[in-house]
Amino acid sequence: MTTATYNGWANYETWNVALWLQNDEGLYNTTRECGDYQTFVEMFGEETSTPDGVCYGDPKVNIIELNSEVFDF
Repeated sequence: MTTATYNGWANYETWNVALWLQNDEGLYNTTRECGDYQTFVEMFGEETSTPDGVCYGDPKVNIIELNSEVFDF
């Protein structure tokens, strides 16, 4: 049985958010200030989205994966 993933991430939404948080200098610096994804979403708002249109508050975004892979400094 294979697990469906998107470029090694849980799904497209998680991959897209991680892509922007890790590759946009301003967003990256903000992730360092926030410390975890929940705080980041509270700062920007659930309806704010990546330049590709994925809302930060999308329920498909895997928060646990983002916290361990993006916010693990």
